[in-house]
Amino acid sequence: MPSADLLDRFAAIVGTGNALRVPADVEPYLTEGRGLYRGATPLVLKPGSTEEVAAIMKLASQTKTPIVPVSGGTGLVGGGVPRTDGADIVMSLARLNRIRDVDPVANVIAVDGGVILEDVHKAAEEVDRLFPLSLGSEGSCRVAGNLSTNAGGTAVLAYGNMRQLCLGLEVVLPTGEIWDGMRRLKKDNTGYDLRDLFIGAEGTLGVITGAVLKLFPRPRGHQVAFVGLRSPADALKLFEFAAGLCGTALTGFELMPRIGVEFTTRHIPNVRDPLVTVHPWYALIDISTSDAEETAERMIGTLLETAYERGLIDDAVVASSEAQRKAIWHMRESMSDSQKPEGGSIKHDVSVPVSQVPDFMAEAEKAVMAAVPGARICAFGHLGDGNIHYNISQPVGADKAAYLARWREVNAIVHGIVLKHGGSISAEHGIGQLKRDELASIRSPIEMDLMHRIKAAFDPAGIMNPGKVLQ
Repeated sequence: MPSADLLDRFAAIVGTGNALRVPADVEPYLTEGRGLYRGATPLVLKPGSTEEVAAIMKLASQTKTPIVPVSGGTGLVGGGVPRTDGADIVMSLARLNRIRDVDPVANVIAVDGGVILEDVHKAAEEVDRLFPLSLGSEGSCRVAGNLSTNAGGTAVLAYGNMRQLCLGLEVVLPTGEIWDGMRRLKKDNTGYDLRDLFIGAEGTLGVITGAVLKLFPRPRGHQVAFVGLRSPADALKLFEFAAGLCGTALTGFELMPRIGVEFTTRHIPNVRDPLVTVHPWYALIDISTSDAEETAERMIGTLLETAYERGLIDDAVVASSEAQRKAIWHMRESMSDSQKPEGGSIKHDVSVPVSQVPDFMAEAEKAVMAAVPGARICAFGHLGDGNIHYNISQPVGADKAAYLARWREVNAIVHGIVLKHGGSISAEHGIGQLKRDELASIRSPIEMDLMHRIKAAFDPAGIMNPGKVLQ
């Protein structure tokens, strides 16, 4: 435990009003969304500038005090939760929330690391631009966390994940030094790309306090369709056809099972099934065009008409208004939360090559049902980039605690099949604590050695978000 005197020295950097010690104030920083992890801390610091972050890290380096950076607190792998011994100090980036500037000519926006993703969207809209990263948690997640986990979201198919959406960073190192890499260049081959080391590092190498992000022209045409189909194999054929027909205009292609639609219509207010008839599987197709709305309308019409003629889809509806488009997307984005009232849910954030998705789904279902008879598989996600949220709700009437106690066992089954198909056990949520031990078992010894060398070079004292990603 840090001494009372040391806690006072840290608190003095940000001011007493921004140094939380009362248990009720500290409580929100001790757990993550699914309740899998709970830690302890004597102090939560809320710096208001990059310089204050640097002062905190300098003192932490001198005193070898572990620091756990926290962004929006929406992570799902325990990456922002302090350890249980109470030795870690939590540092929240909530006050680093400035939009520094927007340049619509260069199509860039510079922001503090603690800016909420939704506020980036609004700032881009004000200059008739688009920042395409879209997540279900965009009203509360923050840019630094999005970068630290290399977030993907629903538009990776067209725009890429956060690594592709970031041009430059400002980072406070564990020593308290500030690296100003807020570059706005699309072409810069001057040495190692340090930016890519911090993106996806989950706060283990430094604290992201600023970022330069890419903007894009706002689409002029936008169409969303919701279709019913028979299987993931048909969905894959539909995606292949849509990608060929629409090209870069295909900005989203989501796969959903019937049980996911049932969960959302049952538990999420104001959500209804867009189709009258019931189908085993569904796809959400999002098309955005750079010119007129009529172009998007013709494209979605041709796509659905041809797909129906080829027997790829059984039914479809096209949203006729922005409200309907949002409603369809809201159903998809609510699918994870809708499982909570159904009891325990063992979740997987995995990816496989797009062509392997149907085979993975079939093989995983067979293995899971053999291990957990009666399990309810709600596998949904971004078919266009191979990222499937393979969530498994407990059997009806099962004991929740007993079911969740099998988390590691079920993970091993699903992850084994993922790896067999050349996939990844973490598509967009990161490693954190949840998958730390698995990482060491699936990466080669040289990869693990290189990661440990990088960690030691940047954080020789081992104070930066300890216990996450690496042992």
